[in-house]
Amino acid sequence: MTIRYPNGKVYRQPGPTKSKTSKFANVNFGDRGMSLEQEINDSNTYYLENDIAVIHKKPTPIQIVKVDYPKRSAAVIREAYFKQASTTDYNGVYRGRYLDFEAKETKSKTAFPLKNFHEHQIKHMRQCLSQSGICFVIIRFATLGRLFLLTASDLFTYWDHQGDGGRKSIPLTDIEHLAVELHYQINPRIPYLDAIDNIIDEASSIH
Repeated sequence: MTIRYPNGKVYRQPGPTKSKTSKFANVNFGDRGMSLEQEINDSNTYYLENDIAVIHKKPTPIQIVKVDYPKRSAAVIREAYFKQASTTDYNGVYRGRYLDFEAKETKSKTAFPLKNFHEHQIKHMRQCLSQSGICFVIIRFATLGRLFLLTASDLFTYWDHQGDGGRKSIPLTDIEHLAVELHYQINPRIPYLDAIDNIIDEASSIH
């Protein structure tokens, strides 16, 4: 089946990330060739099954444009389009707070390119923040095998200065300073809610 974006470009499903096999593969799940999306989905399943949080990947509406009927009882979709640009990847509820976040990867070893984000995603996160939601991005430096959770507010600082001759990427050294580094474990695979606990607790102490 062919699926296209609103601009007509063909959508290609991202394959698994290739990486070297670790001798600690039974613990370091980041070295198993799984995509970041798969790892976050597994983590969300753990959170859901253990009544910790309800967080899901957002479905993207699809417009079907071509269907074949090889049999009366069966239909085969041959071509479809994403009906609209997506906002962010995930949303849900944790500790009574609304969470909304994006997950991105880069092969760069030194910086995260801002071109990986889109204007409509930034606008959406701003809108969520204005309603007291918690917004952030989970960034993976695939080549380095490192994960970070960066708040949307810190992301905006770099995004807003692009037009002023600012950098087109966020240096890894800045991310190391601003973000929380996440470390793989058995369950959940990516324990990103530990970082969210700190954000919620800090906000509660201010009020």
